Amino acid sequence: MYSVTDPATGVLIEEVANSTDEQVRESIGRVHSGYPGWRRRTVEERAAIVARAADLFEQRSDELAATMTQEMGKRINEGRGEVGIVVDIFRYYAANGPALLADEPLDIRGGQAVITKGPIGALLGIMPWNFPCYQVARFVAPNLVLGNTILLKHASICPRSGRAIEEILRAAGVPDDVYVNTFASSRQIPAILADPRIVGVSLTGSEQAGVSVAAEAGKNLKKTVLELGGSDPLIVLDTADMDETVNATATARMRNCGQSCNAPKRMIVLADIYDEYVDRLTKRVAEYYVPGDPADPETKLPPLASDAAADEVAGQVAKAVEQGATLRTGGRRITPGAFLEATVLTDVTPEMDAYYEEIFGPVVIVFKAGTEAEAIALANDTPFGLGASVWGTDNERSRRVAEQIEAGMVYLNRAGGSQADLPFGGIKRSGMGRELGPAGIEEFMNKKSIRL
Repeated sequence: MYSVTDPATGVLIEEVANSTDEQVRESIGRVHSGYPGWRRRTVEERAAIVARAADLFEQRSDELAATMTQEMGKRINEGRGEVGIVVDIFRYYAANGPALLADEPLDIRGGQAVITKGPIGALLGIMPWNFPCYQVARFVAPNLVLGNTILLKHASICPRSGRAIEEILRAAGVPDDVYVNTFASSRQIPAILADPRIVGVSLTGSEQAGVSVAAEAGKNLKKTVLELGGSDPLIVLDTADMDETVNATATARMRNCGQSCNAPKRMIVLADIYDEYVDRLTKRVAEYYVPGDPADPETKLPPLASDAAADEVAGQVAKAVEQGATLRTGGRRITPGAFLEATVLTDVTPEMDAYYEEIFGPVVIVFKAGTEAEAIALANDTPFGLGASVWGTDNERSRRVAEQIEAGMVYLNRAGGSQADLPFGGIKRSGMGRELGPAGIEEFMNKKSIRL
């Protein structure tokens, strides 16, 4: 069952029945049959439709933001910002798609060849709830321009976002059998991946979901892109303005109520500024991030996406404290609604669960590093490898540190975030493959070599 429950109040708003097995098979048939016609269209035609979709997303920005607030508790201003990124992604691929798909001449021994860049078929997208529009856009926009067709399964708490995205794409001119929204259940995913008409899958979600989908995709020899969890380190080497650094790093952690895979979740601060950083961070988190109505533009800390999510994060905090961590502020559940106080933890050690696990909520863990080398070692002591950031006044030093961090993305004096023209993705247990930028259109691409 798909359902919308307002996480700010706990009130059930809507329920949507799962697609039946027959409906799922019918949807697979539609995107499979729609593929030949869609791929035969010129890239310019497909790009023009994607450009129109960008305009429609922009026009419906307020509506989409309100839907996200209702479904998963996103702050209304953050929802509008998310739609802005969606618009950028669709416009980027619409504008750059023809050039990115141009034939690539290749000089080879004894003659010449050309590498053509084309689609591969019908794809399955499995999307999460934390960014209901953005996560879909970064998979859908490049693949529509490329010429693939898409069966899209959204998160079970986001049926309205799923329907709205399909409506927008349809209104932009995407044919009925090129993009299909399905209310399939997780139970039906193995059968979808076993169907030979589906040739690839992209999943953004938890590590557990990634393991399950990767196993099924591997068993059926399906091309796979996985964007999973992260426990991103944020290293503070030094600062010329402590308040500015504290406020910026706290903002990066608390964005989307801490429910971002690439948010900085482990602050690693050099010893000479550690005490001051922790004191000011604790004060900032306690005083600024006050829980409130996510529909109110003045609210700084919305609820988590669900009661279950809030209970899980509160349990992780409680266990960390039980195992010896120091609770500097926050940690309490607030009801009604799925609220959790913004939290700061210190003195977390490798013997504690919180040292290695991902905490998907408004919780900051701060570590002290005696040296630059120790900070790098702490940053890399994780099973994840999505993103990271290095903060300091010497860009040369920061870049030297960044080059030693094991992650798919590293930012200097900024954290997390996303932009249409910059590849996004991780290593280790954070997944495989890249989205966005030039790399994002290549994952489900047939790079065909033609010997001339």
